[in-house]
Amino acid sequence: MSAVLLRYLAREIFGSTLLVLVAFLGLFAFFDLINELEDIGKGGYTLYQAVIYVVLTLPARVYELMPIAVLIGSLYALATLARHSEITVMRASGMSNGALMRTLGLIGVVFVALVFLIGEYVAPPAESAAEEWKLNATKATVSQQLRSGLWVKDGRQVINVRTLMPDRTLRNARIYTFDENYALVSIAEASQGVFDGQGEWKLLEVARTRFHGDRTEVEHLPEIAWKSELTPEVLGVLMVSPEHMQLGRLWTYIKHLRDNGQNSDRFEIALWKKIIYPFAVLVMMALAMPFGFIHDRMGGASARIFMGVMLGVGFHLLNGLFSNLGMINAWPPVMAALTPSLIFLAAAAWLMHYVERR
Repeated sequence: MSAVLLRYLAREIFGSTLLVLVAFLGLFAFFDLINELEDIGKGGYTLYQAVIYVVLTLPARVYELMPIAVLIGSLYALATLARHSEITVMRASGMSNGALMRTLGLIGVVFVALVFLIGEYVAPPAESAAEEWKLNATKATVSQQLRSGLWVKDGRQVINVRTLMPDRTLRNARIYTFDENYALVSIAEASQGVFDGQGEWKLLEVARTRFHGDRTEVEHLPEIAWKSELTPEVLGVLMVSPEHMQLGRLWTYIKHLRDNGQNSDRFEIALWKKIIYPFAVLVMMALAMPFGFIHDRMGGASARIFMGVMLGVGFHLLNGLFSNLGMINAWPPVMAALTPSLIFLAAAAWLMHYVERR
């Protein structure tokens, strides 16, 4: 296929996809802003701050919506070409289905790279900044897993943090230390903990109780150094959902959970989804391709756009469903992450076969 035709198809698909993406972002931003209205007034949280929060979450929305936007944009572009008989002319001039698929694949590679870059380098820091912005604006603390605070296992230590501040400092932390026989050795209570950036925490106003058989020893220290794998990066999982975390941070937390004998299925599924999700764009383009060969009498452009919306929503729901099923049924993480894309790829192959037979 000539470079001229490649550029022409790319321009049509890029333009349609951008239009669909902007429309989706406007719709989701509107609903997100409505959702934020109930928090306005909490701790001085204003409408202006709510708007900034919504804007900061847009990169994550772009990451989530890109495959759906590519599906609908490609559908619309190919349907428009079919309506103007341009697809028919291309095929009459010798363009095979394989050539068209390769061309769509080349265009899709650009989207794959874009989705990966947004998901890895733009969406995670933007969402983290959004959460910190809102927590500071509402004068709130990071959500805690239990009423007693956050509990984390680190080797022979169990850490209980009552309050985690938006800047990742600890408030009212307790460190329970056990020996090799799981007998309690000491309990250290600190009013505040600050990470020094060198792999250690600086615990302030510490009251430490040591257990020596039938007696205890209590000491009060203004400050102690505490070395732990519980870094601010590990605590950062509370600020950003696993699906929006960077691959490096996800792997670090998975390793932390494995080293401490804790279940990491949710984060492993999220890791595989991060790897596989950009390639869902190629699946969506393959799914859109058969519609380029459907004549108008088999359904107008509006019907195809509606079908594209339904397929996109179905893919999004199926992605979430298989993630939950994977955790519930202890499926291999790669299976839970890959199955939705394989289902839609099979649907694309069947549709292509059906259209060619007609």
